[in-house]
Amino acid sequence: MRQVPLFIGGEFTPSQSEHWIDVTNPANNEVIAQVPSATEAEMTQAIDAAAEAFKSWKEVPVSERARLMLRYQALLKGHHDELGEILSQETGKTFEDAKGDVWRGIEVVEHAANVASLMMGETVENVGRGIDTYSYIQPLGVCAGITPFNFPAMIPLWMFPMAIACGNTFVLKPSEQDPLTPTRLAELFVEAGAPKGVLQVVHGGKDQVDRLLSDPAIKAISFVGSVPVGRYIYETGTRNMKRVQSFAGAKNHMVVMPDADKDQVINALVGASVGAAGQRCMAISVAVFVGEAQQWIPELKEAMSKVRPGCWNDKEASYGPVISAKAKARIEQLIARGEEQGAKLELDGRGCQVEGMPNGNWVGPTLFSGVKADMDIYKEEIFGPVLNCMEAENLEQAIALINANPYGNGCSIFTNSGGAARRFQHEIEVGQVGINIPIPVPLPFFSFTGWKGSFYGDQHAYGKQAVRFYTETKTVTSRWFSSEPVTGPNFSINLK
Repeated sequence: MRQVPLFIGGEFTPSQSEHWIDVTNPANNEVIAQVPSATEAEMTQAIDAAAEAFKSWKEVPVSERARLMLRYQALLKGHHDELGEILSQETGKTFEDAKGDVWRGIEVVEHAANVASLMMGETVENVGRGIDTYSYIQPLGVCAGITPFNFPAMIPLWMFPMAIACGNTFVLKPSEQDPLTPTRLAELFVEAGAPKGVLQVVHGGKDQVDRLLSDPAIKAISFVGSVPVGRYIYETGTRNMKRVQSFAGAKNHMVVMPDADKDQVINALVGASVGAAGQRCMAISVAVFVGEAQQWIPELKEAMSKVRPGCWNDKEASYGPVISAKAKARIEQLIARGEEQGAKLELDGRGCQVEGMPNGNWVGPTLFSGVKADMDIYKEEIFGPVLNCMEAENLEQAIALINANPYGNGCSIFTNSGGAARRFQHEIEVGQVGINIPIPVPLPFFSFTGWKGSFYGDQHAYGKQAVRFYTETKTVTSRWFSSEPVTGPNFSINLK
């Protein structure tokens, strides 16, 4: 049985832990590896190694840090398919979807290679007579990241490349459900020339997370995951005087106007709702049909009924299994509650089977119509291939529905009306908006900007906001005296 090592001080070392967690292939639930719950001593060793490495890494010229990222992104591209295969086997994603996961991470590393211009300060000459003010952007110190199972390449690459490029060192605690991809990312980072101690990778569960949240050497914590955990991370981290960005749950809506292109709408809804088995924080889980557009639901049902899950190397499969038997059971329970509470189950994905994989965590495409805002399938994040259809009389009613939802991660509108699109993007209280684009995840030169209950913190992931999150600004006000006579003390706060 493969045992996943820790990565501490530039070395991959076997853990001395007595507590190991099985890593299973969700397509058949066979154990493919075991990951340790790092011991207290190992956690201390990792944090200490990062703190020691920071002393020298912060002094490395920003251009050298950028060149490290250039070498790293080249290696990631060269190993793109290999990473996709590793990721597929431990998450169940189809090969193409897994490669997409890797590629979106590579894009962030490319952005990190542009760090020099992102860390430029500001200057104003003669803010007072003979006085100049200028600012420097400097790294925080040791930072940490806690990542989820659903994007084991992309989300770690959201975090440690940006933090390290800014001059920090980093401790990564990836999901214990799919640690093989992050381990390979670390191996390639070493190959790119990363100095020892700049990146650590530790494993485990709540105890290891709590250790990161409480250690005074950790200056900033980045987290992506579920609502209750996200809130806990934020509250605990800030209580321990850490800077925190915590990305939590979502309930993403897509408004369908009657003037939209019907075929484009159906294709977008099918792909955005069941792609990756619905295990995306930006998945469309609610379709809001406005007016006559609700007549398209039968055609949507027909299109979804043709979609089937399958194993990662099945080129005809649209998506893979959900991550665990526990996740499958929860999804099926929510489907049952939807029926009980009065929603019409147009398409039932329970009991789905894939030939040759009888023990996999399969859930077929599931479609509800007649969903109301007080139903559990609307209120809870299902995180499975389930699409809820709701109805609105007009755009105003659709906007009001979305704005009343506690989440604000992403939403979209499909329409051929510029006026409707403009009103939607202006009035909607959601951080990421798509216009005729179902999953509006921004490219890395912007930032990932969830709102409301989808995010706890002040600065978001990647883009300019990530640089601000991982740095402090030092402002210097400077005067050099000339041969002019001394005029006496200044008892005012004003600069003269």
